[in-house]
Amino acid sequence: MRTLISPARLRRPGARRTYWVVVALVVAMFTVVFIGPLYWMVTGALKSGAEVAQVPPTLVPRDPQPANYAEAWTALSLGRLLLNTLWYAFGALAFQLVLDVAAAYAFSKLRPVLGNVLLAMMLATLMIPSTVLVIPQYVTVIDLPLVHWNMLDSPWAIWLPAVTNAFNIFLLKRFFDSIPADLMAAAAIDGAGPLRSLWSIVLPISRPILGVVAIFSLTAIWKDFLWPLLVEPSPDNRTVNVGIYAFSQGLTQNVVIAGAVIAAVPTVVFFLIFQKNIMSGLTTGSLKG
Repeated sequence: MRTLISPARLRRPGARRTYWVVVALVVAMFTVVFIGPLYWMVTGALKSGAEVAQVPPTLVPRDPQPANYAEAWTALSLGRLLLNTLWYAFGALAFQLVLDVAAAYAFSKLRPVLGNVLLAMMLATLMIPSTVLVIPQYVTVIDLPLVHWNMLDSPWAIWLPAVTNAFNIFLLKRFFDSIPADLMAAAAIDGAGPLRSLWSIVLPISRPILGVVAIFSLTAIWKDFLWPLLVEPSPDNRTVNVGIYAFSQGLTQNVVIAGAVIAAVPTVVFFLIFQKNIMSGLTTGSLKG
């Protein structure tokens, strides 16, 4: 198998050493690029207000102040904000797992009339910048067509827009396409209808991709700022990102940074725990016999 640098070249004098030096430099560069902001945020939360604003900045806090995290938790009401965000995130996840799975299953296995056209139109929405959709979505939320329901300051304002995720539907459909037709035909011969086949065959096989969709859904709601800012104006209903922004007035910068660190911890821990599920779900495209 050919690679960028052949084994014969690596056997030349000094070539292997040069190769590993270049690899080490590239790895170190990317490590600094990705880990650097996290380190800066965590250490910034341990500094005093004057040290955070100091120019040039310090790499290591001169007098670490862990109490900044406790102050941020109390001053920013982070307990309430985290509970709100968890409620919105897992509610949106429940709706996505039900409705997006149903849509992907219909496109993949039930093959409705004009299904490919509908799928193409749905995927075309991925080409539209999300900011362009903010105004029509907001108009819909404040006056839901037909029922004339104002969903502001309710979880539905976040849950319902989150359901229409064309990327997740496409991701699920591609995985469902990899399930052999013979397996579905055998289930139909045994008397299983479409719903029974979905429940007993498709869903158990699709656990890796369902895990990926769950992770994408939770992180999307957790890190969103603009939409919750618009549809959850009440202080009691704010998400953690909006709450830190709103409650940070009058607080020192180091306390605000500490609040941002606390808000970021759940998603980082979540990713570290389930990173193998993400990769396996994205790379699984066939079944082993």
